[in-house]
Amino acid sequence: MKTRLRTAATAVLVCAALPLAACTTPEPGSSPSGTPGASSGGAGSSQATASAEGTTAPASASSEQAPSSSPAESAAQQRLDQLTLQQRVGQVLMMGVPATGASASGLAIMKQQHIGNMFLKGRSTAGLDATAAVVKKIKATATQQVTGGVGPFISTDQEGGKVQVLKGSGFSTIPAGITQGSWDPQTLTQRATGWGRELAAAGINVNLAPVADTVPASIGTSNAPIGAFGREYGHTAQAAAAGSSAFAAGMEAAGVAPVMKHYPGLGKVSRNTDVSHGVTDTSTTRDDSSLEPFQRGIDDGLDFVMLSSAYYSKIDPQNPAAFSDTVINSMLRGDQGFEGIVISDDMCDATQFRDWKYATRAKKFFDAGGTMMLCVNQNAIPAIAGGLVAQAKADPAFRKKIDAAALKVLTVKDGL
Repeated sequence: MKTRLRTAATAVLVCAALPLAACTTPEPGSSPSGTPGASSGGAGSSQATASAEGTTAPASASSEQAPSSSPAESAAQQRLDQLTLQQRVGQVLMMGVPATGASASGLAIMKQQHIGNMFLKGRSTAGLDATAAVVKKIKATATQQVTGGVGPFISTDQEGGKVQVLKGSGFSTIPAGITQGSWDPQTLTQRATGWGRELAAAGINVNLAPVADTVPASIGTSNAPIGAFGREYGHTAQAAAAGSSAFAAGMEAAGVAPVMKHYPGLGKVSRNTDVSHGVTDTSTTRDDSSLEPFQRGIDDGLDFVMLSSAYYSKIDPQNPAAFSDTVINSMLRGDQGFEGIVISDDMCDATQFRDWKYATRAKKFFDAGGTMMLCVNQNAIPAIAGGLVAQAKADPAFRKKIDAAALKVLTVKDGL
């Protein structure tokens, strides 16, 4: 997998944030898409089976099903071979927990459903030290029994402006994207490195930022999810590319994986998918200039791209982007050459998905080629995880998709 080169110091920083079992490097991070404060991605063996309780480790995958093109993928495949089906499903889910601290019921769901990734949601003004304590408690759930000892991605949404989950002592006040975009790229990278170091010090290793959406000046604040809050870096694809790339570089320099969003662009809609239904972009095309910021990030080697939840009538009018094989495989994987984690925006509380049951949403996302599903509503997780396990047991082809997604997640984890 193509990833940015990281210094040894950066690798150690990330390793320090993960349990030892998840780290193979030698010693030398609300609402991601919408209204601030609202609810804010190689294949294994299809022949492997688990016991009814999921406690039997699956058999090793064949080389034909899981070709290893790098040492990271080889190590990840070995790790995957040791995980039960339930643990594999847990690796492809990201569950929301309050940034102020997971409840006892939330921690129980993490353990019972083998959840391997968490998102700090809402808002916290408790500061860096308190957040670090919250993260430490979450990471303690990544035991051998729960996740096979694989350390979690801990994410949050630290864009700036109205979308900054973590504040208080130790966290900078980050301006909105439109202000960041007015700075020289080197200045933005330098400042983003500082913001990233704050996240890393709290134990956060993924930031669901930056916004790579282009909001045309002719739409501006009429764009409810992005422009209304000044989350964009500018009103042209070039400005969006420069700003999002500079921000992402700063995060990576600090040892935090950035997540570019919301593919293939959320800058031309009027309504917000978090709180509206049937939100559709009627102008973006498969060769649209608004894809340029994402291409810049992909060329830089980023590990995550977050999907939009909107429909795109000129691309795939039948499916929202999160359910679209055309968007995920033909465009993002094919046209743009992305090899990393395709993560959804929140698929549990978003009104856009109200017509589908939780388990159906999950199945459609992974059927379309998604890698990691974000669900900010912890109470929906049992239905999602249980549905995915049942579907994988019943359908070998779907099992291959879950195995492939889990392998992708483990490869990125080993590469950080």
